[in-house]
Amino acid sequence: MKAIQLNTPIVSVDWLNANKDASNLIVLDATINKIIDSNSERILNARFFDIKKKISHVSAPFPSTLPSKEQFQTEAQHLGVNKDSCIVVYDDKGVYSSARVWWLFKVFGFNKVAVLDGGLLEWTLQNFPVNNYVNETYQRGNITVEFNPELMTNFEGLNQFIKDPNVLIVDARSEARFKCLVDEPREGLRRGTIPNSKNSPFTDLFNGNIFKPITQLSEIFSNLEIENRTLLFSCGSGITACVVALAATLCDYKDLIVYDGSWTEYGSLTD
Repeated sequence: MKAIQLNTPIVSVDWLNANKDASNLIVLDATINKIIDSNSERILNARFFDIKKKISHVSAPFPSTLPSKEQFQTEAQHLGVNKDSCIVVYDDKGVYSSARVWWLFKVFGFNKVAVLDGGLLEWTLQNFPVNNYVNETYQRGNITVEFNPELMTNFEGLNQFIKDPNVLIVDARSEARFKCLVDEPREGLRRGTIPNSKNSPFTDLFNGNIFKPITQLSEIFSNLEIENRTLLFSCGSGITACVVALAATLCDYKDLIVYDGSWTEYGSLTD
């Protein structure tokens, strides 16, 4: 099959099934904390993108921290990603950690990447083909990357954004966590909320496994009274913040930033 073009941040399972044999397509399984063995199911011939163990700053004190440019490029090349590749990324929860990988590629200057709307759940619901993982190596890719620091911020940057009236901080955690009504799932992490932030739970963005229509997503964002402000997304550890960033992208919002460490970092470093 001929090469494809990819210029949208999400694709449907129907689209992926129709284009699954494209010569420059690479499908990445971004399921977090997945154990890969011969019993592990995947979308046909997907390659495993290991956020936790290979494509994050594994020695950092907080989970899933942004890797270096060199680390990201090396691991993407090991997965066979080329400059002309088109990437579709999915996970096994619908849309969850796949959005983090989509954002990582954007942070490192590669934009021919889309999230599979509904992920493995929607793919199998439609009875599209799956197979099991085998021990594979790939021809080394030639992708080169450049770091775009304006798309990601850290603790020091966040403390400046908190004071900026032109920035709206959007917290993707549940309302109960945002309002400190329940404990954080990470053991030892205190309850709390980043100052001057608003809550928009990532779970509100979906009908079942797939994103709500753009009109409904736009209504969710309009309720935040964004006006012309930059949007800065946070969550528990920087994963689901990217889901809300993806939804904002679908609604054509610009000037988007993800707080890498999110509440895990902020709650650990503040009283």
